[in-house]
Amino acid sequence: MQNIRIGSGYDVHKLIEKRQLILCGVEIDYHLGLLGHSDADVALHAIADAILGALALGDIGNWFPDNDPQYKGISSMLLLKYILDSKELQSWALGNLDLTIIAQHPKLTPFIQQMRQNLSELFDCDLTQISVKATTTEKLGFTGRGEGIAAEAVVLMVKK
Repeated sequence: MQNIRIGSGYDVHKLIEKRQLILCGVEIDYHLGLLGHSDADVALHAIADAILGALALGDIGNWFPDNDPQYKGISSMLLLKYILDSKELQSWALGNLDLTIIAQHPKLTPFIQQMRQNLSELFDCDLTQISVKATTTEKLGFTGRGEGIAAEAVVLMVKK
């Protein structure tokens, strides 16, 4: 078995009215939120898929089907914690995480430190192992038009 595994994850959610905008467990004051079965935290969903991909464990949809009522409105922090606490991950630790959130609006810079802190606590790791960045698409595509938010994550998982 390999001592390190790399995974990547990508997710997209549509922005709509009458929903909270939550990214990396941080509630962001914005007039739109993300549509989804859970809290639709697109960033955490990308991270979950990166971890599951690194360890060849499927994807977030396999673990938490969007037609299962028990996950309706659930915090994605709880979903990611469930994955991290699973027996499949007991012999693995995070080496590092690099997350990019792609959104034209709102500006996310004021929230990046809290996002990093939330992830550091969730992974029980040093803050230096967590990178969170935000970018726009210069008003191009669905993110540039403000129709949705995307996130990409890359993780390095290390055998304990």
